[in-house]
Amino acid sequence: MRLIEPAERNDFLATLQQNGFVEGDFDLWEADTTDPKSDENCGLQGYVSITRLSTQVTKEYPICDESDWLQHFRRDLDAGVFA
Repeated sequence: MRLIEPAERNDFLATLQQNGFVEGDFDLWEADTTDPKSDENCGLQGYVSITRLSTQVTKEYPICDESDWLQHFRRDLDAGVFA
């Protein structure tokens, strides 16, 4: 099962475009760390790793059912983390 919903991916791509970046300069990778035996409140969980290929800057953001990884990514873009 995918951790990143299609709508989230579309929002990610729109965020790149709105900030003057191109999709081909970023690699988006997700890792599912969900424990099927767990009874935690957060059903699906893992992290997304985003790398800007031209600068080799990588950041990881936690993901779960109610995550706000995209908001954290936007803040990092605004702060110049991937510059």
